Order: sequence, then structure tokens, then C-alpha cells
Amino acid sequence: MLNAQPRSSEGNVVVFSNRPASSPLERSSSAAKLWRPAAAEARHLSLNDPAPLVVTDFTREAPVTVTEDRPIDDALRDMMVAGVRALLVIHGDLVSGLITSYDIQGERPLQILRATSYTRHDEIEVGHIMTPWDRVLKVNWSWLNSARVREIVELFRSTDATHLVIVENTEHRGAFVRGLISRARVIRQLGHSF
Repeated sequence: MLNAQPRSSEGNVVVFSNRPASSPLERSSSAAKLWRPAAAEARHLSLNDPAPLVVTDFTREAPVTVTEDRPIDDALRDMMVAGVRALLVIHGDLVSGLITSYDIQGERPLQILRATSYTRHDEIEVGHIMTPWDRVLKVNWSWLNSARVREIVELFRSTDATHLVIVENTEHRGAFVRGLISRARVIRQLGHSF
């Protein structure tokens, strides 16, 4: 609906404003928070809740990725900016591995420095210390859809992995990385360690 109040008139011509009668502009003076999809993490869960509630679902949130040739210090900064502790490592359109903040801040860089001719931490690239795709702990999306949080906890208890990668197999296009589960997020949402 247009505002029918004349703005100006000259002779027989009346010009009307093209502005809507109620403005779409927000005039609230109170502060507003940033929308953070990860805010759902604050929800407290029980072991009997559906497992998909602990998944960072890439159909809803874009995955944060890194290439194998990125220096690990830059990858760690990328994680801090994105507010995540793991990055999917990509090579073209394919996921080639996973790197976590624990990988970068742990023993792996020191092992690389001892075993190679590199002399500085900033020379080490993601591809040197990432967990290669064939060693990444993966969970099938169809299984996860009917699982409970307690089953995710049992998976984490059986390994020292900090993250589980969710893979969905599609009939015509093959396997896709559908999401990620963080051990730290599950602990936060349960309110206790396991």
C-alpha cells in the first residue's frame, strides 16, 4: 500500500510518495544479539534424546573447510574466527581428512619437526598433521537418524577421537559429508563428562 499523501503539487500534477505506509525499517533502540546457529548447543540433553540433536548438520550450517597446503597456524586462526575446533580438509571437491585444534596444539607438529627438515612451526601445513580420510571415524547418517545420544557416547568411549564425521550415502550422487559431532559439544549438552 502506498502512502497517498501528496509530496508536492505544481499546477495539475500531484506526486505521491513511493514509500510504504508502514516502514520496513526497524526503529528499536534496544540492543540485538547476533544469530548464532550453534546457540542450540546450550540445550541440555539426556542420554535418551535422539542422536541428531548433537550433530552440526551441514544441510543447515555451512561446513568450515581448509586446504591441505594451508599453514597450521593459519588453520588454527580460522578455527578461532569460526568458533569451531575442527576443520574438514578438502582437496578440490573431495574431503581428504580432518584437522582439529588438538592436532595443531598437540604433539603432531613436534613430531613433524623432529622427523623432517622443517625447523619452524609456521612451515608445517595442514596436510602434514591432519587425520587422513581413511582414518577418520565416520558414522552413517541413516544409522544416526535412529540412534540415541547414549550410542554416540558409547562410540566416543570406544575411541580417543574428538570428532565423528557423519556421512550420508545418496542413491544417485554417492557419499557426502552430512555433518560433524564434537565430543566437547556432547559433554557440554549432557552437563557431565563420560
